[in-house]
Amino acid sequence: MKPPSEDERLLLAVDLGTSGCKCALVSVDGRVLAWAFRPVSLHVEGACAEQDPEAWWQAFLGASQELLAADAARRRRVVAVCCSTQAEVTVCIDRDGRPLRPAISWLDSRGAAAIQRRTRGRLFNVEGYGPLKLWQWLRLTGGAPTATGRDCAGHIAWIHDEAPEVYARTHKFLNALDYLNLRLTGRICTTQDAILTSWVTDNRDVRQVRYAPALIARLGVAPDQFPEIVKSTDVIGTLRAEVAAALGLAPGVKVVAGGVDNSVVAVGAAVADGAAHLYLGTSSWLGAHVPFMKTDVRHKIAAVPGAVEGRYLAMALQSTAGANLSFLRDRILYHADELASDEEHPAVYEVLNRIAARVPPGARGLHYTPWLFGERTPVDDPRLRAGLVNLSLDHSREDIFRAFLEGVALNTRWMLEPFSRFLGGRPETITVVGGGGQSEVWCQIIASVTGSAIRQLENPIQANAVGAAFLGAIGIGALRFEDLDGLRRTRRVFEPEPALRQLYGDKFESFKEIHRRLAPLYRRLNAPRESHA
Repeated sequence: MKPPSEDERLLLAVDLGTSGCKCALVSVDGRVLAWAFRPVSLHVEGACAEQDPEAWWQAFLGASQELLAADAARRRRVVAVCCSTQAEVTVCIDRDGRPLRPAISWLDSRGAAAIQRRTRGRLFNVEGYGPLKLWQWLRLTGGAPTATGRDCAGHIAWIHDEAPEVYARTHKFLNALDYLNLRLTGRICTTQDAILTSWVTDNRDVRQVRYAPALIARLGVAPDQFPEIVKSTDVIGTLRAEVAAALGLAPGVKVVAGGVDNSVVAVGAAVADGAAHLYLGTSSWLGAHVPFMKTDVRHKIAAVPGAVEGRYLAMALQSTAGANLSFLRDRILYHADELASDEEHPAVYEVLNRIAARVPPGARGLHYTPWLFGERTPVDDPRLRAGLVNLSLDHSREDIFRAFLEGVALNTRWMLEPFSRFLGGRPETITVVGGGGQSEVWCQIIASVTGSAIRQLENPIQANAVGAAFLGAIGIGALRFEDLDGLRRTRRVFEPEPALRQLYGDKFESFKEIHRRLAPLYRRLNAPRESHA
């Protein structure tokens, strides 16, 4: 078979999220030619949130087979596969590579008590951590296990303490990315970003992330239960023969290690030092690559290993962004109860955007705080809650729609302030990616609220697939990281509106005052209740 020429090569980019698996065919220069999606169920009960790893694999096969079967000529042009997956997911496998139990999701908090037993000090604590333990974690990793138990460290601690029969049979603890790569190639490995939230690595030299024996010992598991660490652009093997046959791909198609979603999105958005991006999805984050490892403990901002060679990824996280709009759609506008009709729902987000665009800036004095699931940056407070403030008989649901968009924008400005200090200066331009980045009215609101220009990519919702394809292309030697900025296509740049500077400045001060006044009330209202059963 004649090998594809330089401009014909395609990459199969895999994006495994919580809701399902998307597969895309992407050219070396970042054009998404086609994509397909298969949903995956999430099983939630109380603090438990799990998925079936086999369901991930079947979703991958279904989406990629649909994609590849449509065009034999394109199928012959695929030269590499590269995955991006949800992070903070734990899979326990046996020596044959088979999962011993369902995968533990990043939404699962059963490990809270187990990890707190490992993080607390004997005499006194700082925000729930023994001071020496916290210092060592921050010095070596740039972060520390979350007390909620929702990261891999919490999952592993729970398995060790509460499921000893599973722990005894666990050959390796893998992330979702590691599991897909195992199924693709037969090789057990992890990347420096996927292993991060197990909090057992020494990240001080980003070019050589390695395990820290003292941190593994603190977690209480065996060192050989963690996989080898590779770089995101490493070729980790070729497709197993049976996988290549199932997909109709030629033998020898390479598999590049890839990364977890936030670091891969960052590759799709901007890789130059200090070039900021804003991801607007269910949650939201500000990110930028930097040449240093650094942690702002007070504001919960850290620069930790990502997917770019020799660079750390600085991130500030917002718990809920687009989730506010899906809440509005699913729980308010079209909630399944006696008021709901059987009529087909319109394209809700498009309608919301049109309505919000005709409401005056400032939403006629209506404020919305987008803290449906608490907040992480610049305050780490899981007890904060969302709310409409200053609602009157003069308002309509049109104003509420606008207030929702402005509330997320104001929260973005709130976390942009410490993030700018972290970077050493406010970004003049921020690249927006994710589903929310498709909304022109939202991009304009964010530009005017933050005072930074917002650069909307041509296909902001495809940034994850494009980032995975770029990593794959770099892995096979078709691109370099320095080439990527010249390949990104801009749809539009939204400039801040000078006339709205005072309006949104005043509204931002009110937003912060609402937090100061309501935070004590939320802490009391949402304090853990003692059981009297």
